[in-house]
Amino acid sequence: MLRRHRAETVICLGDSFHDRAAGQRLSEPDAAFLPDLVASHEWIWIAGNHDPASIFDLGGRILRELAMGEIVFRHQAAPATANGEVSGHFHPMTTVRLRVGRLAGRCFVSDGRRLVLPAFGAFAGGLDIFDPAIVRLFPDGFPVHLIGRDRVVAVSPTRLAPSSQVGLSHKSR
Repeated sequence: MLRRHRAETVICLGDSFHDRAAGQRLSEPDAAFLPDLVASHEWIWIAGNHDPASIFDLGGRILRELAMGEIVFRHQAAPATANGEVSGHFHPMTTVRLRVGRLAGRCFVSDGRRLVLPAFGAFAGGLDIFDPAIVRLFPDGFPVHLIGRDRVVAVSPTRLAPSSQVGLSHKSR
């Protein structure tokens, strides 16, 4: 993906590895490839609440947050943000009502001032967008963009349904 989009800078918003032993579970090819991948870009690690110290042996810069103009990149959304903010941590997910059932998936949540990104990793859980931890960040509501197989789709708020497992898949806030 980095090659396809010709990325120059990569900003990881924390929880890049879930625990202190994560590096030991990497396959040999992945463990050899990762430092080369980091070295081939301007790589910024925003420290998350689950990141082990050893992850940062891979190279790149380590920051608590990064301000670029009026946009701040941080692991967890701040309760009050005057300007732009991009965060991860909550890994939003939603359930969409369809004519023949429901579809659940990862999504982006934004109000034009604040953007909460879904998890990028295959093993990360997610938090339902109706969980109070997400709702309180957007007091005026928020549009949802669901990640589809080959595109991102805006979802009408009338089609959103609370998950039956609100808050169960994201254990540490």
